[in-house]
Amino acid sequence: MIILQLIFISLGMSKTRKILLAIIVLAVFIYLALPYYAKQALVHQMPGIEDYKIFSNRIVRTGDHQTWEIDENYNRAKIADSTRDKMAFYEPVAFLIIRDQKIIYEEYWDGFNEDSPSNSFSMAKGIVSLLIGAALDDGYIKSLDQKVGEFIEAYNESGKEEITIRDVLTMSSGLSWDEAYASLFSPTTESYYGNDLRGLVKNLDMMEKPGVRYYYRSIDTELLAMIVESATGRNVSDYCSEKFWKKMGAKHDALWSLDEKEGMEKAFCCFNSNARDFARWGQLILNKGKWNGNQLISEDYLNEAITAADYLLDDDGNHVDYYGYQWWLINYDGYKIPYMRGVQGQYVFAIPGKNAVVVRLGHKRSDELIGPNRKDIFVYLEAAFQILE
Repeated sequence: MIILQLIFISLGMSKTRKILLAIIVLAVFIYLALPYYAKQALVHQMPGIEDYKIFSNRIVRTGDHQTWEIDENYNRAKIADSTRDKMAFYEPVAFLIIRDQKIIYEEYWDGFNEDSPSNSFSMAKGIVSLLIGAALDDGYIKSLDQKVGEFIEAYNESGKEEITIRDVLTMSSGLSWDEAYASLFSPTTESYYGNDLRGLVKNLDMMEKPGVRYYYRSIDTELLAMIVESATGRNVSDYCSEKFWKKMGAKHDALWSLDEKEGMEKAFCCFNSNARDFARWGQLILNKGKWNGNQLISEDYLNEAITAADYLLDDDGNHVDYYGYQWWLINYDGYKIPYMRGVQGQYVFAIPGKNAVVVRLGHKRSDELIGPNRKDIFVYLEAAFQILE
């Protein structure tokens, strides 16, 4: 009806206006023909750290709040001006340092504060890894060498029957996937803005033999979440609440964004929390899986998770000495540091040699890589070590 009205209106228009109207009509037709996820991507444009406001969410409930102690030297140490200038370039919203389980430095920007939620983006992958470990500890999963097809029926055919849980944890599933963030029609865009993550996971094809080549695939994490669901009979938000979030004493309920109302968690991203509560994941690493004397996850699994899967080769033919079970690894100034990272510069660093956790949240990260690590990572570690020293 609208199109007919536009045609009638055009009859009395000049040639230039008719051309403009034709372009508008064509654009409308193209937009209406787009798949749901592409329409959403056009409406919302680039992902942002407050996207929980545009998605449906499931609550990851907390329990009794366990406050962080404040160090007697809180915010007395200063970051060098030159380092602060480099930090500012990447538009931070939070920078937090905890040592010996006490907050020693904390700063916020852009209207954010200690209670402000932010999207984790791919930091959530580290959380999903820990949920796999919890399911293993609980006996829902018997071995990381179990085939994925034991949990997901669609993975018992078309070459996918050879994929193990370990392959998926190490991003070596061999599944066909294009980890492209700037393309409107990439599967990554579909996974973020789409409304059928289960269907997307089940319909993937095999590209190569699993367990040989490391290739970063967000969809591998979504597959892990489906394994957790199948094994435990629980959605990942509820299982995360039971196994970790309540026991770690988070101050606020977290929000895990869904693909649709009452749907599937965007497990590869989109765990929404604040800097102080995100820090609890890093502290759990430092505690070797314990919290207040209780073993929340086995030390054996945790050690594996933060050990490089160096039997794998990456696209450059190098052994993968920088990635474990959905956790990144970096050697900085002689310190071996496991960390979580997200696409817009979300980081939680656990620094065992300093008994410290560093959290950085913000709007941007560097486009430049130094080895497998983003250039901005070195800026935050430089700032943290200035405070810690």
